[in-house]
Amino acid sequence: MKVFGVTGWKNSGKTGLMERLVAEITGRGFSVSTVKHAHHAFDVDQTGKDSYRHRAAGASEVLLASRKRVALMQELRGAEEPGLEALLARLSAVDLVLVEGYKRAPHPKIEAHRAETGKALIAPGDASIRAVASDVPLELDRPVFDLDDTGAIADFILAEVGLA
Repeated sequence: MKVFGVTGWKNSGKTGLMERLVAEITGRGFSVSTVKHAHHAFDVDQTGKDSYRHRAAGASEVLLASRKRVALMQELRGAEEPGLEALLARLSAVDLVLVEGYKRAPHPKIEAHRAETGKALIAPGDASIRAVASDVPLELDRPVFDLDDTGAIADFILAEVGLA
């Protein structure tokens, strides 16, 4: 599987860019999966539902299945967070996996940047960032795209991973 990431600081436009890229790239006929890293506790389950009650009772894994989707929830219960490579190994084969977050992982990435965040660019100190998508013009040693030019960004990513 080909892997390409979208990284950047909080409120830099990563999630919106990911959403647009998934729609653009799947619209071109490629299969896409995503991995999203969260820095906080999160819950995809609802309090009181059967699957929540199973986890709360101590289950290590809860598999929820229906005609429309399957969800596997795993509780780490103090174990170390799995690395990106381990998580990628769990996915079914697709043409491209887009990864949101994982700033420090070595896979190729594009940095989402919004001037209003006031944060410095990550790209100048990180060779894994192959391009920047920004809401302001930038002078860099790598390609810079308008943050809203989803088509051009998708073209770049597909070329980078050999799917163009």
